[in-house]
Amino acid sequence: MALSSNEDVSLILVLRDTTDKDVLSIMQLAKDKNIPIKEGSERDLWRMARDNKGPNKPQVLALVGRNPYDGIEETLSNGGIVWLLAGAKYPVNIGFTIRTAEVSGANAVFIDSEISNTERKGALRASMKAHRFIPIHWVNGESIVDKAKSNGFKIISIEDVGKKTPWEEDLTGNIMLIIGGERSGISDAILQKSDSILKIPMTGFVPSFNLQAPMAIVSAEAQRQRSA
Repeated sequence: MALSSNEDVSLILVLRDTTDKDVLSIMQLAKDKNIPIKEGSERDLWRMARDNKGPNKPQVLALVGRNPYDGIEETLSNGGIVWLLAGAKYPVNIGFTIRTAEVSGANAVFIDSEISNTERKGALRASMKAHRFIPIHWVNGESIVDKAKSNGFKIISIEDVGKKTPWEEDLTGNIMLIIGGERSGISDAILQKSDSILKIPMTGFVPSFNLQAPMAIVSAEAQRQRSA
């Protein structure tokens, strides 16, 4: 078990209202180690378990290797893949992209968006609770790009003006991937700071994808390259 083997556990998820003695014992061990505990439904745990094909339904899961409570400096010092949503305006879109980032193994999501606190809460709800397992930081886009560059990240924007497709780009190492807002895309200031600009091929009549689509495409390609 991750807790007893001294793995770097950042959070445990347990079945809501459990009375199982073993699970309660694990919860106490987590409390002794100051590890946050979240509760979830039976379906939550089943969906998130690595092995959910057997007859036994999990009652406790451990999050290892990523701390959803990391601050910005900690997040950037950890390296890996991080996403920046630069100017997204619709809470549902923001929530879906958080979910995509978490599912695809990203290390964090940075969000530059002028929305209200109520809309922010709506975005987190739309992530279907994925925000509990990945650092989410609300930031100024240009500033966080500068910080990422100073921490050794390669800055890769996804915009129509790009010359390369995702499968022509090296998506390994420490990278910040940027997608723009629904209306204005990525600002010229951020594009100028980018080390590479990617374009998703389109052959239909409508001139652009919804921002969730290019994020999913690039996420999948990054996973392919990083697992090769």
